[in-house]
Amino acid sequence: MAGSLDAYRLLGRSGLRVSPLALGTMTFGSDWGWGAGEDEARRIFDTYVDRGGNFVDTANQYTNGTAERLVGEFARDRRDSLVIATKYTLTSRPGDPNSGGNHRKSMVRSVEDSLRRLRTDYVDLLYLHAWDFTTPVEEVMRAMDDLVRAGKVLYVGISDTPAWQVARMQTIADLRGWSPLVALQIEYSLIERTVERDLIPMAGEMGLGVIPWSPLGSGVLTGKYTRDDLDLGDGSSAAEGSRKNVAAANGALTERGLAIADVVRKVASDLGVTSSQVALAWTTRDARVTAPIIGARTVEQLEDNLGALDLTLSDTALADLKTASAVDLGFPHEFLARPMTRNVMFGDLRIERAS
Repeated sequence: MAGSLDAYRLLGRSGLRVSPLALGTMTFGSDWGWGAGEDEARRIFDTYVDRGGNFVDTANQYTNGTAERLVGEFARDRRDSLVIATKYTLTSRPGDPNSGGNHRKSMVRSVEDSLRRLRTDYVDLLYLHAWDFTTPVEEVMRAMDDLVRAGKVLYVGISDTPAWQVARMQTIADLRGWSPLVALQIEYSLIERTVERDLIPMAGEMGLGVIPWSPLGSGVLTGKYTRDDLDLGDGSSAAEGSRKNVAAANGALTERGLAIADVVRKVASDLGVTSSQVALAWTTRDARVTAPIIGARTVEQLEDNLGALDLTLSDTALADLKTASAVDLGFPHEFLARPMTRNVMFGDLRIERAS
């Protein structure tokens, strides 16, 4: 079947099988002014699952908790066949200094609340949502391991955290026999490629499957925005308001982002597909990427996104996209790749490495 989601992949260095595209639910609920209502969200969810999709991504504060509540309702009759991932960190009670953050109290309280909203007694995958620069890594990893041992969480992952910190956490978990991180959720698209410097190589080396969020560059890579949209007027940079505000706040809606979108549009036209399909197919070309997250607001958008599973980009298309979106890898990566550096290290030595 075209756009089938049942060619499952292993999540990082685990035996957990997940679909090659994850269903994002930050669009479930209209609390922020731009999401899908309950009926449309259910249609999106059902279409994804009926196609063989099993990997559902949410978070404790997506649309103020509405996303988890809807996922719990929609998944009620097929819970055990789904891999439901949620996140903790975001603050839930203004004025309470411990209602958010990476620490144990925040984690345990958030998981208990998520279990209630999701109508389940376990979460398949729990992510730390964003690094807070205050909580000791040992506290995070031990608290995660305790939740795994209690059966409330099956696997743990991390999102939006510096590579060196993730590597440190994974090493500590390995040395102490705690539950390892199996997934790394990061922003990754043709607009945001700086994660190729350290985060993606680290994930491949340390056994974490890469789960890209915003693979369509906050919608910019779909071609929906023009140069006129660069003028936000009195627009807000908060999640509430409009999708355009989010694109601008994320740094995707810029002159550079629109220039990349122009190249994506040309490649799509040449191939007879949509810009969204090209952008999504590009993120899946790297074997270290397990499942980009698609955040559709309509069934039609979901159907279009699933078409990326059938698309293979030509060498010419990949070269054009690479040129348009290239980023400087910086030191030490550029330095170590220079012919002079390699010559003084290896001379005429040739080493064959297994791929």
